[in-house]
Amino acid sequence: MRLDLVTIFPRMFDSPFSETIIKRAREKGVVEIFIHDIRAFAKDKHKMVDDTPYGGGAGMVMMPGPLVECVESIDRLSSSLRVVLAPSGEPFSEAIAREFAALDQLILICGRYEGIDERAKEIIADREISIGDYVLSGGEIPAMAVADAVIRLIPGVLGNNTSVEHESFENGLLEHPHYTRPEIFRGMKVPEVLLSGNHSEIDKWRHSEALRLTLERRPDMAGRFADPVNDVKNKKCPKPKIETK
Repeated sequence: MRLDLVTIFPRMFDSPFSETIIKRAREKGVVEIFIHDIRAFAKDKHKMVDDTPYGGGAGMVMMPGPLVECVESIDRLSSSLRVVLAPSGEPFSEAIAREFAALDQLILICGRYEGIDERAKEIIADREISIGDYVLSGGEIPAMAVADAVIRLIPGVLGNNTSVEHESFENGLLEHPHYTRPEIFRGMKVPEVLLSGNHSEIDKWRHSEALRLTLERRPDMAGRFADPVNDVKNKKCPKPKIETK
């Protein structure tokens, strides 16, 4: 995949894209990342990219000229999508991340200030995406979140591709709890079923716990995805007690 990021703060991406999974993906050649500075397309000596809003009001609005020219300067591959990060966009999800991961190119456009001139969005945006019902200072952090969620789904990025299949949201549920050594920590013991070696029972426990957590923490998801005849959905599986030494 080719990932293009359009921003007025290109250095914000230096560290996040130079560490961990994204770093390895770049080193493997699985993903190429290009950062494009909107200010490079400003026409005045001060490199202005924003102005006061028509109609009055607080804040500044990103001007259409520099932004549109910057985005249009990016060569597009055959399978390409331009995405504006904005609070007014559709909620980002694992399903959308999978859709994006199948593309040859993803162009993420980071807004700033009070927003982007609507005419610019009509010209350059194939889609608008929001990462949550809150407002950030700009689209850079949302772009990092989207990029991370998408890149890790590209085949060859993760060392074990099957790990993706068992994560939260992959089957419409939150992920089950995890435990590792030591077996007893501060008097709290790992659930016995995980020590049994009985993989059939372990799978049942994990599914039951995933349903329980989803019902407790995200009932909106449980209502859509949980099996209505399952004991957990019917509240017959209480939260298990962690044994103490």
